[in-house]
Order: sequence, then C-alpha cells, then structure tokens
Amino acid sequence: MRAYQLAAAGLIGLVLSGCSTVQENPNTVGGAAIGAVAGGVIGQLAGHNAASTAIGAAVGGLIGGSIGNALDQADRQRARDAEMQALEYGNPGAPVSWRGDSGNYGTIVPGPAYARGGSPKCREFTHTIYVNGQPQTARGTACRNPDGTWSPIAG
Repeated sequence: MRAYQLAAAGLIGLVLSGCSTVQENPNTVGGAAIGAVAGGVIGQLAGHNAASTAIGAAVGGLIGGSIGNALDQADRQRARDAEMQALEYGNPGAPVSWRGDSGNYGTIVPGPAYARGGSPKCREFTHTIYVNGQPQTARGTACRNPDGTWSPIAG
C-alpha cells in the first residue's frame, strides 16, 4: 500500500508541475515533481492517510520548483497550514499569510467556491512565496472531499 501511495504522490506531482505557472525552465518542472514527491512522503508520515499524502504532494508540487530548496521543513509546514486555512475558511480574494522563522513568507489568495464534477466545493487559489524578498507565484485548484480534506485537481 505504501508503494502505491508514493507512486500516487509522484503522479500528482507530475500533474501539478504541468499546471504550475512557475515553469520558467526544465529545472523548475523537475523541482516541482521532486517537491511533490517529498511533500507526499511528508504528508503520509504526518497524517498516515491518503488525504495527507495528496495534500502534501499538492503543496510540495507548488512550492517544490525553483524555491523549494530555500524553504525549510517548518516553512513548508506553515505554507501547507495556511493553504488549507485559505481553502477551507478564506474569503474570496482575501489573502491568508504565513511567515517562517527563516524570514521566508507567503500569501495564499483563494478564489470563490464553486461546484465541479462530484465535488460541491472547489476553489482556485494563488500561492505567492517570498524568498529573500523575491516573489514566486503558483496557481492551483483544489476540491473538498466528503471527509473534509482537500485534494488537488489537474489544471
């Protein structure tokens, strides 16, 4: 089962790296895929379920590009927490911010909720991360699952 979840995290990462707007060069795409796999592994270790793996992969894919190496584990966790807060409770267009002890910080701006496929609540969002004052922006879409967790969807 664990191998299946890691493979799923890798596939999610590849999908997200194709949707990400931070694809400035091939290294960014590879970084996004690596970030997604690492995020999926961290999510699995933290939550011990498929939803945690998917969330970790989503965030890892978004922040795993050219800026992923500049964020430590605490920054990544703050970014994930803020992203989940924005998706679940954020007002459309209102930024949800996070700040790491390292000086890195970011904002997530959720869009309005809408129904898509079988999910009654999906949201597009923008996540801007500042490393050394330089912004990197990624866009994504996630849908709420019946159990209350959020999953990324292909762009």
